[in-house]
Amino acid sequence: MRVGTFNVNGIRAARRRGFDAWLAGRGLDVLALQELRSPPAEVGDFPGYSAAIDCGSVPGRNGVAVLTRTPPAAVRSWASDGPRARGLGAYAHEGRYIEVDLADAPLTVACLYLPKGGLPEHLQRPGNIRDVPDGGAKYARKMRFLEAFARELSRNRRAALAAGRDFLLLGDLNLAHLPHDVTNWRPAQKMEGFLPEERAWLGAQLGPRRLVDVVRALHGDRPGPLSWWSWAGESFTKDVGWRIDHHLATPRLARAARSVVVDKEPSPEARLSDHAPVVVDYAAGWRAPS
Repeated sequence: MRVGTFNVNGIRAARRRGFDAWLAGRGLDVLALQELRSPPAEVGDFPGYSAAIDCGSVPGRNGVAVLTRTPPAAVRSWASDGPRARGLGAYAHEGRYIEVDLADAPLTVACLYLPKGGLPEHLQRPGNIRDVPDGGAKYARKMRFLEAFARELSRNRRAALAAGRDFLLLGDLNLAHLPHDVTNWRPAQKMEGFLPEERAWLGAQLGPRRLVDVVRALHGDRPGPLSWWSWAGESFTKDVGWRIDHHLATPRLARAARSVVVDKEPSPEARLSDHAPVVVDYAAGWRAPS
């Protein structure tokens, strides 16, 4: 079973750059997409796939989808079903989370686009951050989301296991966990996405009885594989980036993972997005949870 996750940074723009040709030739069974950034009527079709989509109601922002070869047995989104955990109601209309139960495998696949956030107030200095100082408002919003989503993630994982399915969270988490996940990790410790408290949150979601970072487990204890590079400068050419696009799987499914590939394009001109797809092959026929 070949599974991918890809932040397309706007599905219409990605299509103009060649997304459809990439998808047609990649042989994916499941693909999670983030940042569709499109109204539903303009997302378009995905030939050969059934698409579960939540575009949200924020114009030009967010939007998630899960594509499957076979129509899923069930689809749940925050827009239609609401989140299970308290504290996420304010995000339900933003198009950040959707999950499907596969019809042809004992698996629930969830797709998340986690808020990017910002810096806490004490790290904000005019001139040394990209955004206008906001007193830590974006940082506080992201931390509230993380606190609530930890409960949501636990509940959804447990619900899948109770129903006899494994659970796989895919998506752009806007978080890197370890020094190997960021090219210049020392200065990144004072940047959003690699703050100590963010890294601690992600670490708390992982464990031998919870979720496994599949890409890190396959790639090993060495730098990379990166999945995001800034549009600016020569970051892409020099491979200066971050690993923020994740496969987090329940342990049984994680043990079935065989290989990972990041589909980094050969040149800046060929880029489909500021992210690259992260594709994992899982062995078919893993045993369903008991």
